[in-house]
Amino acid sequence: MSRHDFQIPVSFKHRVCFTRDAFAPGNRLVAELLEEGGGRKVLVLVEDAVAAAWPELKRRVGEYFADLGFNWRGLRVLPGGEEVKVDDVLVREVWQTIDHERIDRHSYVLAIGGGAFLDAVGYAVATAHRGVRLVRFPTTTLAQDDSGVGVKCAINAFGKKNWVGSFAVPFAVVNDFQFLESQDEDVRRIGLIEAVKVSLVKDAEFFQWIRRHIEALAALERAPFEECVERSALAHARHIAEGGDPFETGSSRPLDFGHWAAHKLEQLSDFTLGHACAVSIGVALDTLYSARCGLLRECDAERVMDVLDTLRVPIWHDALDLRDAKGRRRVHEGLEEFREHLGGELTVLLLRDLGRGQDVHALDEGLVDACIDDLKRRAAALGAEYSPPRVS
Repeated sequence: MSRHDFQIPVSFKHRVCFTRDAFAPGNRLVAELLEEGGGRKVLVLVEDAVAAAWPELKRRVGEYFADLGFNWRGLRVLPGGEEVKVDDVLVREVWQTIDHERIDRHSYVLAIGGGAFLDAVGYAVATAHRGVRLVRFPTTTLAQDDSGVGVKCAINAFGKKNWVGSFAVPFAVVNDFQFLESQDEDVRRIGLIEAVKVSLVKDAEFFQWIRRHIEALAALERAPFEECVERSALAHARHIAEGGDPFETGSSRPLDFGHWAAHKLEQLSDFTLGHACAVSIGVALDTLYSARCGLLRECDAERVMDVLDTLRVPIWHDALDLRDAKGRRRVHEGLEEFREHLGGELTVLLLRDLGRGQDVHALDEGLVDACIDDLKRRAAALGAEYSPPRVS
């Protein structure tokens, strides 16, 4: 019997860029990124909602690459939204397009769309030829300040979110702020929940900056809004690159604060509850729990709730009240599913202070229920009905 162990070190460059009007004739950012990789073939895939909002996009993209001498293989408009993650229909269509256009591992696929679209297209691109170069263009606040700068891609399966997927570092991420302007105001605003989240777990100064600018952020004032998106994106990317576990081989996911409940609520609503709305509710729940279990000061929890209130993001959905045959709230099932997704010991991040988290390995179900009841009372006290927008 013989055994031989070899170390295979792998290094990635994670390029995260910010610009406005990326395909303007004088904007060299995209050209310089592609020239860095040396490839010439370029295929562009655009979510249908983005194509409808920007009818000149196809012409402008074609002219941009033709003027620079790239082998432009065309622009395809494809469906988007959470529906494209339900099965592998879009994934297979992307595979067929990549094959038809003879896109190889030295070519580029540019994906322009929201988070769900980037997830599904990213999974297809990561598995075609075992990985084609992907340049992400997130077009929603939520995708630009969080998921679009991540290194994961997935679709749903077995009724569970992101069950089939891969870790695949994109060749580059281009956050073009101009795309954000085509979103509905509610959708644009609620995408900032991931900025609030990352500030709570990684950067107290950033959270205080959000508090100081909260009225301007709620009003969608361009300069502070774009600064918030950029700071959030860089905080997420910095944690992935420097946090010691970019491909989540351990049991702790600090950037998933509030997500154990959020993922379950999406599932319980048959994915009619968008991810941003679900995360907003999950952040509110875990913030209250952090205070009620004695980790976080009550006054700090109220500061967080004030930020959520001013942003006018949801803190309640009726799926929180769904119960099984024994009367147990079904959202509690999300804890085991959260553990199962990584394996190992259940690890949930709570808040020990603003900007500082602490891992715990169990939650008191009765205390969680008490916090849910509190959220229901708070939501009722806010008065007007809130209909959560669909956000990818």
